[in-house]
Amino acid sequence: MDQALDPAFLLRRRRLRLFAGALLLAGLLAAGWGLNRVLRPSVDAADIVVSIVRRGDVAHTVNAAGLVIPVHEEVVASPAASRVAKVHAKPGQQVAKGELLLELDDREIRLALDRLQEQLAQQENRIAALALERDQKHKQLTSSIELLELDLLSARARHDRNQKLRQSGLVSGEDLLGAELAVKRTEIQLRQQREQVVDNRRASAGSVDAARLQKEILQKQIAQQERLLAQAHVRAPFGGMLTSLVQEEGASVGAGQLLARVSELNNYRVEATLSDFHARLLAPGQPVRVEQNGELLAGRVHTILPEIQNGTVKLLVDLAQPHNPLLRNKMRVDVNIVTAEKKGVLVLDAGAAFNGSGPQPAFQVAGGMARKTQLRLGGGDGKLLEVVAGARAGERFIVSDTSAYAQQDNIRISY
Repeated sequence: MDQALDPAFLLRRRRLRLFAGALLLAGLLAAGWGLNRVLRPSVDAADIVVSIVRRGDVAHTVNAAGLVIPVHEEVVASPAASRVAKVHAKPGQQVAKGELLLELDDREIRLALDRLQEQLAQQENRIAALALERDQKHKQLTSSIELLELDLLSARARHDRNQKLRQSGLVSGEDLLGAELAVKRTEIQLRQQREQVVDNRRASAGSVDAARLQKEILQKQIAQQERLLAQAHVRAPFGGMLTSLVQEEGASVGAGQLLARVSELNNYRVEATLSDFHARLLAPGQPVRVEQNGELLAGRVHTILPEIQNGTVKLLVDLAQPHNPLLRNKMRVDVNIVTAEKKGVLVLDAGAAFNGSGPQPAFQVAGGMARKTQLRLGGGDGKLLEVVAGARAGERFIVSDTSAYAQQDNIRISY
């Protein structure tokens, strides 16, 4: 005959079943949690940078590589083919205006100068000889004219006498005609002599003018040689820094070859280089931000060089503080050219998560998760980016590099 089970036994068995069910449920939950940990990637909160969308002012900039250059710089070139005779300075030192930097061998210039001066002396002697010859010939012609004038007076007197005697029948017609011809002959000779005086004056003047022209040419050549002789002593064109100099004594130099370069001290501008893709965005007068070691210097675009080389365009930037002590010649700087400015727009800190402008994927942070979404970004200045669409003020986004999670839709954040 069956006996009823002990109620205490039944209660214990029920408790065991409930406990086993609880253990099974806990195991299933633990397995699910573990599987979720395996399948869903996570990132440590300390390894990411999160930025909050907010209202602010942003400038649209174009980045360029900059090089600090002097505002005023002059080069000194060799006046002629020569060699370096003596060097008096060293690159990097400060020089005063007119200070002797180096000397060139000037023997050839001196020889050429001596030859020209000899030719000039000869030409001056020739001019003096031509003048003397002109004066002598003029005297001869003048004397001949005076004698012919006397002959003419005598011939006319003889002709007048013969005319009177002819009336009395004392002179033949042939003698009267001879006296008349003598007068005409003398008049012709006198006219020819006077014309010869004019011709001689013109010829002498032409010869003297040609000689004087040759003299002026020689004087100009001498002045040129004297300038070359002075330039053989290479001097600083103004006070500043000697940035380069031919230093090897005895070295040959060609005409026009660079000998020295002097730059103005503590007065700089920036030469910026960027892709010609951005050339259409550039204009003189645009604000510029020059950055070096965290220091920001303001400036403006002064000149956009018209020539494009190897796909790049160059422009010159005038600085608001050209005498800033941080600046050094040939220092490399970052240049941001402001093409537009917007105020009171949604902005987000710039970071490696974003590349340029336009639609881009981004991870929005909420709670312990980061969910992939789509943002539309505008321009930026390298520190801030304009958020055109896809976010509201107060939302948080990962701005550090997320390329490792580019294929994930969700990322768990571990704190």
